[in-house]
Amino acid sequence: MSTEAPFRNNLLRRLPVEETIGPRQGGRHRLSLVYGTRDLVVLGLGVMIGSGIFNIAGQEAATTAGPAVILSFVIAGAACLLSALSYAELSSTMPVAGSAYSFTYVAFGEIWAWVIGWALILELQLAAAVVSRAWSLYAMRLVDDVGTLAGIAWIKVPSALSGIAGRPTGLDVFALALLLLLAVIVAIGARLSLYTLWFMVLTKVIVIGFVIGGGLLYFHSSNLRPFVPPPRTAAAGDGRTVLDALMGGSPHAFGLVGIFTATSAIAFAYIGFDLIATSAEETKDAQRRVPRGMLISLLIAIALYIGVAVAMVGMVPYRTLNPDTPLTSAFHAVGSSAMGVVIDVGAVIGLATVVLVVMIAQTRVLFAMARDGLMPATLAVISPRYKVPTRAAVLVGATGIVLSQVDVWTFGKVSILALQQMIVIGTLFAFIFVSAGVLALRRSRPDLPRGFRVWGAPLTPLLAIAATGWLLLNLHLRTWVYFGAWMTAGLLVYLVYGRRHSRLRQVLGGRPVHPQGRHRR
Repeated sequence: MSTEAPFRNNLLRRLPVEETIGPRQGGRHRLSLVYGTRDLVVLGLGVMIGSGIFNIAGQEAATTAGPAVILSFVIAGAACLLSALSYAELSSTMPVAGSAYSFTYVAFGEIWAWVIGWALILELQLAAAVVSRAWSLYAMRLVDDVGTLAGIAWIKVPSALSGIAGRPTGLDVFALALLLLLAVIVAIGARLSLYTLWFMVLTKVIVIGFVIGGGLLYFHSSNLRPFVPPPRTAAAGDGRTVLDALMGGSPHAFGLVGIFTATSAIAFAYIGFDLIATSAEETKDAQRRVPRGMLISLLIAIALYIGVAVAMVGMVPYRTLNPDTPLTSAFHAVGSSAMGVVIDVGAVIGLATVVLVVMIAQTRVLFAMARDGLMPATLAVISPRYKVPTRAAVLVGATGIVLSQVDVWTFGKVSILALQQMIVIGTLFAFIFVSAGVLALRRSRPDLPRGFRVWGAPLTPLLAIAATGWLLLNLHLRTWVYFGAWMTAGLLVYLVYGRRHSRLRQVLGGRPVHPQGRHRR
């Protein structure tokens, strides 16, 4: 155990950075090394590109920014790139499964690491449940659209399933089946998960290529005018944001304000690059490959989102876009109805890859926290047959299934789809701590070897913190209330369980620890 200061045996005790790095530059455990740079790029694209790529550009163009939504995509991409640079530096310094949780443990101490770990659990577990329900909606629509397009009456969803699948509320057997299948894939090995992901991501990118190419065939520059529509008061929407409350006024759309308002919504589409860091312990030469995979996948995602946005607003005037199904309606307007089925295929595959990646990432975060004693040690056990934390994967799958049916257990009082912004707030908190962690470790441990260094530090991490703060201000007030309740519950869990079972606390207090510590087999 290193004697790195400060080593106070209290809630601010910090994990020595040397404890996070194994002899293979791959962390503290015997996870199989399965990922290369290209695999990490696929992992990032798997989570960043879901059904939103077919919707968000049209929704924001129709309601908030007009054709200038293209600029919103560029600005949002630049803001997320700032945070990605900070993740890249810390991932190259500490290539560990815990990602932002482990970075925070080293930079700021145990209680803050728990806060971020608890926020990541919220983000990832809710994401699996919410996206699986959205996947079910698209899967049902795909079957119906194929039957309609082909003119074959028997290709349709059986009436027996219409009441228990493909609905925003109530029992959904499609979502349940998807989560069960993907949980099995995650539980029986990283290689099977990777092969499955490669197939789905390549298919998804091909579909997006068809969409962009098909849209550009109908591109007319006149549809881009006016590029920045005149400002006006926006519709009330479904809730006031923190920024609205602070400004004491109503939200506005279009004009310059609309561009930045749309940026806040669009930035959420790029969130997911951070999950690449959770696979660092399973990556060969992680100190170099994880930063590369993270940055390359984010840049590709930005390019694809911008490509879809250009194609969409160039096809038809932004005023005619249907915010609910913008891309499909745009292709219908130009007489290309078959593209609607292609879009549905892309959405179904895209959402399935999102669920798969977040389940992989959630398993690794739980594994890292259990290895440190903050979660039950059984979750840190590696299956000798599959070489993955199978028990953690089973727990993630089971919890996702329960959450996906949450309105069934609450008699319709709470819909899981209404909690989408809760996914985002946990991620943004992690972004802030990672950017601040770069500054803290540059000051306290300038001697650490870094496979990647943030350009322009300390300005770049400070800009990342400011950009993330702006995104947090654009979340709904009720999201902050829910998040506060979640974090309060998390603090109680830490005080009752995590603080007492912390392995670092045991070591600093001179108590005996199992010879293999966090990774009993």
